[in-house]
Amino acid sequence: MKKTEKNENGQINLNDTLKKLASIVSWFESQSELDVEKGLEYVKEGASLIKSSRERLSEIENEFQEIKKVIQKRD
Repeated sequence: MKKTEKNENGQINLNDTLKKLASIVSWFESQSELDVEKGLEYVKEGASLIKSSRERLSEIENEFQEIKKVIQKRD
């Protein structure tokens, strides 16, 4: 299973993560005969990517909220 790459701030790149998830989905869709062992590894990797993506989305939402507060204070 591949580790999710992080930037210099220790944050995952959401676009890269979504591309990896799309790649996993494509792999499953392209299989005429499923390799169960490999499929299990992809499911584990996908679950990890989804968890990381949710955490990053939450961080991004918090950043936007902080920016919104700063903008509103200036008005």
